[in-house]
Amino acid sequence: MKILVINSGSSSLKFQVIDTDTEEVLAKGQCERIGIDGVFNYQTGGGIKIKETCPMKDHKEAVDRILRTLVDKEQGVIGDYAEIDVVGHRLVHGGEKFTGSVVITDEVLDVMRQCNDLAPLHNPANIIGVKACQELMPDTLMVGVFDTAFNQTMEPKAFLYGLPYRFYEKHKIRRYGFHGISHKYVSRRAAEFMGQRPDRVKTIVCHLGNGASICAVKYGRVIDNSMGFTPLEGLVMGTRCGDVDAGALEYLSKKENLDFPQIMNILNQESGVLGISKNLSSDFRELKDAEIKYNDTAALAREIFAYRVAKYIGSYAAAMNGVDNIVFTAGVGENDSDIREEICSYLEFLGITIDEVKNREQGEAVRISDGTSRVNVLVIKTNEELEIAREAAELVRGLKKEE
Repeated sequence: MKILVINSGSSSLKFQVIDTDTEEVLAKGQCERIGIDGVFNYQTGGGIKIKETCPMKDHKEAVDRILRTLVDKEQGVIGDYAEIDVVGHRLVHGGEKFTGSVVITDEVLDVMRQCNDLAPLHNPANIIGVKACQELMPDTLMVGVFDTAFNQTMEPKAFLYGLPYRFYEKHKIRRYGFHGISHKYVSRRAAEFMGQRPDRVKTIVCHLGNGASICAVKYGRVIDNSMGFTPLEGLVMGTRCGDVDAGALEYLSKKENLDFPQIMNILNQESGVLGISKNLSSDFRELKDAEIKYNDTAALAREIFAYRVAKYIGSYAAAMNGVDNIVFTAGVGENDSDIREEICSYLEFLGITIDEVKNREQGEAVRISDGTSRVNVLVIKTNEELEIAREAAELVRGLKKEE
């Protein structure tokens, strides 16, 4: 089964074509700066690469460019559009409605629109991508894979805030958790790598990138996620503040004469390691270079980040009454060995010891804990596109069985 995976942003669109029978990536790429000047990136498993400026006034033109390239006689990987069995869309917020992947219908899009206020930067862009594909591929099945779905196994004791219950009943204010597609893929890949059954192990997944979250997965089910009602809660991130006392925001608004939209912009765009480092950078690689040059705020930003990650790991180990696997993934988690080492230095009480040589190895999956460690510590490359393709294929096979 050939599946086109689409991840649509407000001005970008990432894509992959995956053959789920072999899990081979036939082609992948990204349309950037949609509606501006347009940049098209494309490469195939056979080594063909394209990067060129390409005017794309909207997402429909971006999808059209992708499809025309995929069927091109010289650069393409399929003969015609009919070879694409399914389009799998990454959808960010499904609220409480969706606990798994779904065939995208008008009713599904209506529910997503109702969640627009919960993910204003993501859901509208996701819907635009879906509509563009529907217009150009009206006979192709569209499947939605939600970033919040995997987290819907959290119990009320984990997802409810200490607010009056009526606000949950009326407005569904609660912790939803995000990065669910990545957490699901990585937690299961970790079990597979260690020769374990996912429903028999307790795993903490640390998805550490510019956006970062930690997920406690007990016997294959999420029991907690550090992100909350929005992706703002939890860890200190690239530009997001993470956990902060709401009282401090009222104090800040009065002292700086700021309205709430201004406060939210600061929390989302000017905080995190960017703000702590005095606007030096939100890129952990640049902060590491600055730390080496004895930049105090760069060092402090990385230290705070590692400390906050370790605190969440410790709390989730307690919530699950133990942990078998701790897994690092995403840009920072996969590539910053110093951050991993610093985080693990707080976790000696769990019996964790790190192999310094292994910790500096690169690979799709690496165990970096040594033979004496009571907890497996792993680095696994996340693969959200493959997870979306797998879920879409599984849904389609289930539908065929019902026919």
